[in-house]
Amino acid sequence: MSSTDVLLNVATAARLFHASDGTGFADLIIDGHRETWRLRGKRFQAWLRQQYYERTWDAPSPAAVNAALNVLEAQAQFDGPQRKVSVRLAEQDGLIYLDLADEFWRCVEISANGWRIAEDPAVRFRRSAGMQPLPLPVRGGSIEALAPFVNLASDNDFVLVVAWLLGALRAGGPYPVLAIAGEQGSAKTVLSKLLRALIDPSVAPVRALPRDERELFIAASNGHILAFDNLSGLPPWLSDTLCRLTSGGAFSTRRLFTDQDEIFFAAARPVILSGIEDIITRPDLADRAIALMLAPIAERRRRPEHALWRQFELARPYILGALLDAVAHGLHMLPQVRLQRLPRMADFALWATACESAFRPTGTFEAAYSNNRRDAIENIVDTDPVAAHVRELMTDRAQWTGSASDLLQVGTSRAGWPKSPRALAGRLRRAQTFLRALGIVIVFGREGRFGTRTIRITAIGENQLHDTVSIVSTVSCVSDDIERG
Repeated sequence: MSSTDVLLNVATAARLFHASDGTGFADLIIDGHRETWRLRGKRFQAWLRQQYYERTWDAPSPAAVNAALNVLEAQAQFDGPQRKVSVRLAEQDGLIYLDLADEFWRCVEISANGWRIAEDPAVRFRRSAGMQPLPLPVRGGSIEALAPFVNLASDNDFVLVVAWLLGALRAGGPYPVLAIAGEQGSAKTVLSKLLRALIDPSVAPVRALPRDERELFIAASNGHILAFDNLSGLPPWLSDTLCRLTSGGAFSTRRLFTDQDEIFFAAARPVILSGIEDIITRPDLADRAIALMLAPIAERRRRPEHALWRQFELARPYILGALLDAVAHGLHMLPQVRLQRLPRMADFALWATACESAFRPTGTFEAAYSNNRRDAIENIVDTDPVAAHVRELMTDRAQWTGSASDLLQVGTSRAGWPKSPRALAGRLRRAQTFLRALGIVIVFGREGRFGTRTIRITAIGENQLHDTVSIVSTVSCVSDDIERG
């Protein structure tokens, strides 16, 4: 029997399948529990070599291993079923699964009736390098146990952080970006690490910004939460890409720099950004963000980081259990939630509203989220020369009408003012949403026989402004609706 035949005979113990992109995987029973390995991954190949060695007291040649893998990949792709393979979090048939990433390959299965530890779930997870295990969650804890470990300015900020965590426990998103700003000594990095440790702990919990989309793709493929630390700003391409990443938009990259094959990534990821200054300056990303400003910690309130982490590790199983309770509550309440007006992150707002009554009175999240969005709008308009000038222009008039060229001449003395009518029109389109929230409506159109391009800017009334920016959420019971009907 050839070396390849021995390896193929060994591999009959594996149940082969493939993912949607054709990647081959193997389910193996190891020490009484199921593990899922990529066929071309180091762990599966090491297992093949070990099994070969135990049978022959010899090592297979690289050529024999490669030949066996070629056959196994064909079996996985053409004979095996297609399954979805997730990283850390999955949803199937109305259930949410959180991979504990422990040595027994257990996960938490969450339903509308509660949660349990599952040893043989219906979903498949893969383990990436650097992924660390979560503790076994403990029942009876409180989300309030998280508060002493985070340096937040208000209870509203705490509610938003908990809502962000609960949002990160839904597979598929969309997820608001958590943007953390504050001067040195405000524990921004610690906050990022703590939040990631509750859901997706990693050997490298925070990282520097990626240099290109390929690096971002690799990071998103190998972790559920992405946390970028010590930022001084975002390049425009990354701001646009993060908009797609947090909302589930697909993007692609070449498999290798030397070929034309593409790898598509079509999943959403929760993202944390932290830096001393306000990191997000583009309206489209700001409209998808929760912004936090941390105050510096007074010297008398400081404690050694190793002591904080020791205390946090004791509390983490209870905090995780409380988060899981809130997720189960959210699954139970979600079919009954109604939003009268939808914010930009409507799915997130629905989910947070469904979960909030597990830890706060109904309406607390709505108020906190509305105030946060309002502050973000004011900040973006203040930092955008075009938006700031339009707001100033409309302070003493009801309407302005003209061309982009006319408006270009009005603000030529301002720093950061566009150089061409086309660039100005583009900047206005980006600022449109936030200016509308402040009661300034911009309409692009054409007038006259020759269809001259025009811009009409209108200041609307206070009542209309309130209708534009408020997010009014109500929880109504489906059973009540049926009874009234």
